[in-house]
Amino acid sequence: MKLAIIPDEFIQAAGVLKEIQAHGFEAYFVGGSVRDALLNQSIHDVDIATSAYPEEIKQIFPRTIDVGIDHGTVLALVGEEQYEITTFRTESTYQDFRRPDTVTFVRSLKEDLKRRDFTINALAMDVNGEIIDLFDGMSDLNQKIIRAVGNPKERFHEDALRMMRGLRFASQLDFTIEADTLAAIQEFHALLAKISVERIAVEFIKLLLGKNRKAALVPFIETECYQYCPELRTFGEALLNFSELPNQQIETESQAWALLLKTMQLKDNQIRNFMKAWKQSNQTIHDVQQLIYGLDKRLLADWQPLDLFNLGLKSALSVEKLLFYYGQNSKLEEVKERYSRLPIHDRKQLAVTGNDLLAYFNKKPGKWLGDMIETIESAVVNEQILNNKEKLLSFANEMIDKE
Repeated sequence: MKLAIIPDEFIQAAGVLKEIQAHGFEAYFVGGSVRDALLNQSIHDVDIATSAYPEEIKQIFPRTIDVGIDHGTVLALVGEEQYEITTFRTESTYQDFRRPDTVTFVRSLKEDLKRRDFTINALAMDVNGEIIDLFDGMSDLNQKIIRAVGNPKERFHEDALRMMRGLRFASQLDFTIEADTLAAIQEFHALLAKISVERIAVEFIKLLLGKNRKAALVPFIETECYQYCPELRTFGEALLNFSELPNQQIETESQAWALLLKTMQLKDNQIRNFMKAWKQSNQTIHDVQQLIYGLDKRLLADWQPLDLFNLGLKSALSVEKLLFYYGQNSKLEEVKERYSRLPIHDRKQLAVTGNDLLAYFNKKPGKWLGDMIETIESAVVNEQILNNKEKLLSFANEMIDKE
């Protein structure tokens, strides 16, 4: 088969393949970019595989970086672009279930493709758009099937992360995992304990953000893979409930985590520990906590001015979009309008500062100061008092007198 229309990303990189071929070697586009082109999806990274060894690639291209030369990968800098070029290779045993003990460079495309994870990723394309399909990947693409290349038990024993990748592809592509491949995941799911949390998290987040996450979550639960993911071992029922939420694609990582954690009914003081177990950043944790706080408020009642102020417009709109999953309608335009009408949108916009209050009361800093600023802020946001320095100082004086 030949691609009728070759995407621009391949056309732009065609010169790299031609240059390698001009030196007497084979070169092909491989992997996910070929798969996505056949599915008419956007292409991200264009990967190139070649019969040339790394040192030979470095002789062909004057500007290179050894990004993974032990595994045959050289980054070639061509004009303003950069391309990962990897030598055809075979791999030995995998003692750690993640990385091969040794890598052997070969001159055969078939030997290289047969070590790959799934048939839909074991496709290659030449510079003219001709597809090389040695493992029936095209048939599986057409039938929307995820099937391991060769023996699935061998593929997952080599690299246990492939199980999570298979589940992730089921969600991302809206495909079904082939029976033998699924059975092998069931058999080897415990090997996920050998994989780093960071790598599992990357696949899990992509799974949650896929177009059909239910297609992945159900086998994720049934194969018991979830038991070897951080903090999920006792939450099988909650995961099933989560899979039953409306199967509309989730927009952001923070929204996905928020929906999951709310379904798990974690308490406020448990959320941070859960997210840290997944090695998530402090910023992501903060964003998720904000969304859950806002969702708890919004599911019970309409927004209060102080809620909108505390969340900010971006988080408030994000919460509104999550209402769909609970059978409620969002009010995006109304929220934008109400937020725009708030007297202030940031504490820095208050007409008085901490220094103003210290000078006015001739007092030393302490807890009283933070409490006072918070009280003033709340009063301004709720339009109980104008944001005017003189009025705010007078208001503060009244608060002090009441103590």
